[in-house]
Amino acid sequence: MIPISDIPTGGITSAKQDRLREAAIELEASFLAEMLKSAGLGKARTSFGGGAGEDQFGSFLVTEQARQMARSGGIGLAEALYNSLKEKADAK
Repeated sequence: MIPISDIPTGGITSAKQDRLREAAIELEASFLAEMLKSAGLGKARTSFGGGAGEDQFGSFLVTEQARQMARSGGIGLAEALYNSLKEKADAK
């Protein structure tokens, strides 16, 4: 007898769904990071700034802030991307 978990369901696996969701979140995070950089976030302040360290590591802060925004729901881009990728994977 074949265990139920071994029977193909025709859809994509849970692990693949997790990878698709993670890819969609990372893409939204990249988009948000570019938007935040364009808005001036992460640029060194002119007075009481952090010096060379702030200039060098400011982009890491912006990237992590964008990643957290995307994981918290972001602007909905990740969800739309995930649904599109999932539909395409289900069609195969």
